[in-house]
Amino acid sequence: MAFFQKKADIQVDMDHLPQHIAIIMDGNGRWAKKRGLPRTAGHAAGSETFRTVATFAKDIGLQYLTVYAFSTENWKRPPEEVAAIMNLLEKYLHEAIDRMARDKVKMAFFGDLTPLTPKLQALCHETEEISKGYDGCQVNICLNYGGRDEIMRAAQAYAQACVEGRADPHHLTQEQFGNWLYSAGVPDPDLIIRPSGELRISNFLLWQCAYAEFYYTDVLWPDFTKEELLKAIASYQNRSRRYGGI
Repeated sequence: MAFFQKKADIQVDMDHLPQHIAIIMDGNGRWAKKRGLPRTAGHAAGSETFRTVATFAKDIGLQYLTVYAFSTENWKRPPEEVAAIMNLLEKYLHEAIDRMARDKVKMAFFGDLTPLTPKLQALCHETEEISKGYDGCQVNICLNYGGRDEIMRAAQAYAQACVEGRADPHHLTQEQFGNWLYSAGVPDPDLIIRPSGELRISNFLLWQCAYAEFYYTDVLWPDFTKEELLKAIASYQNRSRRYGGI
């Protein structure tokens, strides 16, 4: 077996990586507060961490990375903070489009994009369209996303299909219902990572996380490094996944 070893004696079997890792990128505001900086500075630092982690995930051969960028509840935050987050996303997407031919990272968005500005919506659609032909790591960005909202939207769409005769309500399977979710075609996450010391799921991938392994760390997201990702993977590889069996 091939092992990849980093500092602090982290050993990861690179032949048996999880197929799909999801991350709740939490702790930007607290990171900034500890340094006497505005919360927007924390989001800027967090965006750089995302860039580093996403590139590293691609480099080690991860197939899917899903990140929680902005939830349906985050609109409650101060307008200037929301604007800063959206501006950072726009900046990142412009850079991603410029590098896509080189990096060949697929990008997809989970969530309702309609409340975003037309310019940001267009950028999201452009990055998805450009990356459709690429193989390799797919980065899913959960934007204006909520797990309950996703399930409700899927149920409404399925109900409408039944009314129109395009679906049969008496023969619905879990696999079929999954095709109505934002994540249709993407395998459920094997590992969900939550930095910042919080121990809750926060409305993230509620349907998809049924049998995911969870990894919690006190490290705030802007301080999350490649080594922290390897620690999470190493922890995952030391667990036994039985899916309800023995």
